[in-house]
Amino acid sequence: MHEIEPYFGWNAHYDASHDERSPFYGKEYNYDLYSENIYGYFIDPGWDFFGSETLYLKVLYADYQEGFIVMEFIGEWNDAINNDIMHLKRNVVEHILSMGVNKFILIGENILNFHGSDDSYYEEWFEEVEEGWIAAICFRDFVESEMSIYEIDNYINFGGKLQIINWRTMTPRALYAVVNSMMQRRLGV
Repeated sequence: MHEIEPYFGWNAHYDASHDERSPFYGKEYNYDLYSENIYGYFIDPGWDFFGSETLYLKVLYADYQEGFIVMEFIGEWNDAINNDIMHLKRNVVEHILSMGVNKFILIGENILNFHGSDDSYYEEWFEEVEEGWIAAICFRDFVESEMSIYEIDNYINFGGKLQIINWRTMTPRALYAVVNSMMQRRLGV
Protein backbone atom coordinates (compact mmCIF):
# COMPACT_ATOMS: atom_id res chain seq x y z
CA MET A 1 0.00 0.00 0.00
CA HIS A 2 2.94 2.33 0.56
CA GLU A 3 3.40 2.53 -3.22
CA ILE A 4 -0.11 3.92 -3.85
CA GLU A 5 0.35 7.66 -3.99
CA PRO A 6 -2.34 10.31 -4.21
CA TYR A 7 -2.44 11.86 -7.67
CA PHE A 8 0.20 14.59 -7.85
CA GLY A 9 -0.45 15.65 -11.46
CA TRP A 10 -2.56 18.63 -10.42
CA ASN A 11 -0.11 20.05 -7.88
CA ALA A 12 0.69 22.90 -10.25
CA HIS A 13 -3.00 23.85 -10.12
CA TYR A 14 -3.67 23.36 -6.41
CA ASP A 15 -2.08 22.33 -3.11
CA ALA A 16 -4.39 21.94 -0.09
CA SER A 17 -1.54 22.63 2.33
CA HIS A 18 -1.14 26.11 0.80
CA ASP A 19 -4.87 26.88 0.63
CA GLU A 20 -5.95 28.96 3.64
CA ARG A 21 -9.53 27.70 3.21
CA SER A 22 -8.53 24.03 3.23
CA PRO A 23 -8.89 21.85 6.34
CA PHE A 24 -5.30 20.73 5.61
CA TYR A 25 -3.81 24.22 5.38
CA GLY A 26 -0.31 24.40 6.78
CA LYS A 27 0.28 20.65 6.87
CA GLU A 28 3.91 19.76 6.30
CA TYR A 29 4.65 16.48 4.56
CA ASN A 30 7.73 14.39 5.32
CA TYR A 31 8.20 12.09 2.35
CA ASP A 32 11.14 10.41 4.07
CA LEU A 33 9.00 9.10 6.93
CA TYR A 34 6.16 6.62 6.54
CA SER A 35 4.18 6.98 9.75
CA GLU A 36 0.50 6.53 8.79
CA ASN A 37 -0.85 3.04 8.24
CA ILE A 38 -4.02 1.13 7.53
CA TYR A 39 -4.25 -2.24 9.30
CA GLY A 40 -0.48 -2.21 9.82
CA TYR A 41 0.35 -1.44 6.17
CA PHE A 42 2.17 1.86 5.75
CA ILE A 43 0.72 4.32 3.27
CA ASP A 44 2.38 7.11 1.30
CA PRO A 45 2.95 10.25 3.42
CA GLY A 46 1.00 12.32 0.89
CA TRP A 47 -2.36 11.01 2.15
CA ASP A 48 -4.18 13.08 4.76
CA PHE A 49 -5.58 11.78 8.05
CA PHE A 50 -9.03 13.12 8.95
CA GLY A 51 -9.96 11.01 11.95
CA SER A 52 -10.47 7.56 10.46
CA GLU A 53 -8.08 4.71 11.18
CA THR A 54 -8.91 2.94 7.91
CA LEU A 55 -9.66 5.70 5.39
CA TYR A 56 -7.43 8.56 4.23
CA LEU A 57 -7.93 11.21 1.60
CA LYS A 58 -6.23 13.83 -0.50
CA VAL A 59 -7.89 17.05 -1.63
CA LEU A 60 -6.69 17.21 -5.22
CA TYR A 61 -8.41 20.44 -6.22
CA ALA A 62 -10.82 23.03 -4.86
CA ASP A 63 -12.46 25.83 -6.80
CA TYR A 64 -14.41 28.11 -4.48
CA GLN A 65 -15.72 30.30 -7.29
CA GLU A 66 -17.33 27.37 -9.10
CA GLY A 67 -18.07 25.67 -5.78
CA PHE A 68 -16.51 22.26 -6.42
CA ILE A 69 -13.87 20.03 -4.86
CA VAL A 70 -12.11 16.84 -5.96
CA MET A 71 -11.03 14.37 -3.26
CA GLU A 72 -9.23 11.07 -3.73
CA PHE A 73 -9.47 8.28 -1.13
CA ILE A 74 -7.47 5.23 -0.06
CA GLY A 75 -8.26 2.39 2.32
CA GLU A 76 -11.34 0.74 3.67
CA TRP A 77 -14.49 2.83 4.01
CA ASN A 78 -15.86 1.41 7.23
CA ASP A 79 -18.99 3.01 8.65
CA ALA A 80 -19.89 -0.09 10.68
CA ILE A 81 -16.90 -0.03 13.04
CA ASN A 82 -15.07 3.27 12.56
CA ASN A 83 -17.99 5.48 11.44
CA ASP A 84 -15.83 6.86 8.63
CA ILE A 85 -18.65 8.92 7.17
CA MET A 86 -19.02 10.75 10.49
CA HIS A 87 -15.30 11.62 10.52
CA LEU A 88 -15.44 12.71 6.89
CA LYS A 89 -18.60 14.73 7.39
CA ARG A 90 -17.58 16.44 10.65
CA ASN A 91 -13.85 16.96 10.01
CA VAL A 92 -13.73 17.74 6.29
CA VAL A 93 -17.10 18.17 4.57
CA GLU A 94 -18.60 20.65 7.04
CA HIS A 95 -15.52 22.87 6.73
CA ILE A 96 -15.66 22.70 2.93
CA LEU A 97 -19.40 23.42 2.87
CA SER A 98 -18.76 26.53 4.98
CA MET A 99 -16.46 27.76 2.21
CA GLY A 100 -19.32 27.71 -0.30
CA VAL A 101 -18.52 24.38 -1.97
CA ASN A 102 -21.59 22.34 -2.86
CA LYS A 103 -20.32 20.00 -5.58
CA PHE A 104 -18.16 17.06 -4.51
CA ILE A 105 -16.22 14.70 -6.75
CA LEU A 106 -15.03 11.66 -4.79
CA ILE A 107 -12.44 9.43 -6.46
CA GLY A 108 -12.56 5.92 -5.05
CA GLU A 109 -10.37 3.65 -7.16
CA ASN A 110 -8.18 3.01 -4.08
CA ILE A 111 -11.13 2.16 -1.82
CA LEU A 112 -10.53 -1.52 -1.18
CA ASN A 113 -13.69 -2.31 0.79
CA PHE A 114 -16.89 -0.78 2.13
CA HIS A 115 -18.78 -1.68 5.31
CA GLY A 116 -22.02 0.20 5.75
CA SER A 117 -24.15 1.18 8.68
CA ASP A 118 -27.01 3.67 8.73
CA ASP A 119 -27.24 6.45 6.17
CA SER A 120 -27.94 9.46 8.40
CA TYR A 121 -24.64 11.28 7.75
CA TYR A 122 -25.00 10.73 4.01
CA GLU A 123 -28.53 12.10 4.15
CA GLU A 124 -27.37 15.12 6.15
CA TRP A 125 -24.56 15.81 3.66
CA PHE A 126 -26.95 15.43 0.72
CA GLU A 127 -29.41 17.89 2.25
CA GLU A 128 -26.66 20.43 2.93
CA VAL A 129 -25.38 20.59 -0.66
CA GLU A 130 -28.77 22.07 -1.65
CA GLU A 131 -28.31 23.04 -5.33
CA GLY A 132 -25.17 20.90 -5.61
CA TRP A 133 -24.40 17.21 -5.77
CA ILE A 134 -22.04 14.45 -4.61
CA ALA A 135 -20.54 12.25 -7.34
CA ALA A 136 -18.35 9.20 -6.78
CA ILE A 137 -16.14 8.27 -9.70
CA CYS A 138 -14.02 5.18 -10.29
CA PHE A 139 -15.27 3.23 -7.29
CA ARG A 140 -14.86 -0.52 -7.74
CA ASP A 141 -17.99 -2.43 -8.74
CA PHE A 142 -18.16 -4.47 -5.54
CA VAL A 143 -17.78 -1.29 -3.45
CA GLU A 144 -20.64 0.34 -5.35
CA SER A 145 -22.73 -2.82 -4.84
CA GLU A 146 -22.14 -2.69 -1.09
CA MET A 147 -22.98 1.03 -1.01
CA SER A 148 -26.21 0.30 -2.88
CA ILE A 149 -27.21 -2.30 -0.29
CA TYR A 150 -27.10 0.47 2.33
CA GLU A 151 -28.91 2.84 -0.08
CA ILE A 152 -25.99 5.28 -0.20
CA ASP A 153 -26.92 5.77 -3.86
CA ASN A 154 -29.90 7.82 -2.62
CA TYR A 155 -27.37 10.52 -1.68
CA ILE A 156 -24.19 9.92 -3.66
CA ASN A 157 -24.31 9.42 -7.42
CA PHE A 158 -22.09 6.66 -8.78
CA GLY A 159 -21.87 4.02 -11.47
CA GLY A 160 -22.56 4.10 -15.17
CA LYS A 161 -20.77 6.87 -17.00
CA LEU A 162 -19.24 8.09 -13.73
CA GLN A 163 -16.58 5.41 -14.21
CA ILE A 164 -14.25 8.01 -15.75
CA ILE A 165 -11.09 5.93 -15.95
CA ASN A 166 -9.17 8.60 -17.86
CA TRP A 167 -9.68 11.35 -15.26
CA ARG A 168 -5.90 11.79 -14.83
CA THR A 169 -5.59 12.94 -18.45
CA MET A 170 -7.91 15.88 -17.75
CA THR A 171 -7.36 19.18 -16.03
CA PRO A 172 -9.36 19.65 -12.81
CA ARG A 173 -11.80 22.00 -14.55
CA ALA A 174 -12.24 19.61 -17.48
CA LEU A 175 -13.07 16.77 -15.08
CA TYR A 176 -15.53 19.03 -13.30
CA ALA A 177 -17.16 19.99 -16.62
CA VAL A 178 -17.63 16.31 -17.55
CA VAL A 179 -19.02 15.31 -14.15
CA ASN A 180 -21.20 18.43 -13.88
CA SER A 181 -22.70 17.73 -17.30
CA MET A 182 -23.53 14.15 -16.27
CA MET A 183 -25.00 15.32 -12.98
CA GLN A 184 -27.18 17.91 -14.70
CA ARG A 185 -28.62 15.16 -16.90
CA ARG A 186 -29.10 12.77 -13.95
CA LEU A 187 -30.78 15.43 -11.86
CA GLY A 188 -32.84 16.70 -14.79
CA VAL A 189 -31.74 20.29 -14.31
